[in-house]
Amino acid sequence: QEQLIESGGGLVQAGGSLRLSCAASQRTFSSYGMGWFRQAPGKEREFVAAIAWNTVYTFYADSVKGRFTISRNNAKNTVYLQMNSLKPEDTAVYYCSATIGGIYSMNEYVYWGQGTQVTVSS
Repeated sequence: QEQLIESGGGLVQAGGSLRLSCAASQRTFSSYGMGWFRQAPGKEREFVAAIAWNTVYTFYADSVKGRFTISRNNAKNTVYLQMNSLKPEDTAVYYCSATIGGIYSMNEYVYWGQGTQVTVSS
């Protein structure tokens, strides 16, 4: 079973940047599509970004398009989320996840990390 550990969250002012990392435990990491999701207080978890195993395909939620970039390094078993031009509404716990299916199939993300808090102050 894949274990995922996020890091890189913190407190940042609006307009600032953060880079989240997600380290995976298994050497099979390179075969999984990976995604980032977030959950704000009182809200449901929502999709943020995803990247295919071969890095060829990525896609983003409209709310982060042009500001966030997902990438991965399969040699390091790590996926990243570079977040620029952060807004207070980006405040949430961010989770990385591995999918056993396609990156567009939200119900196939079955492995989850514990989350990392991102707080954006105005």
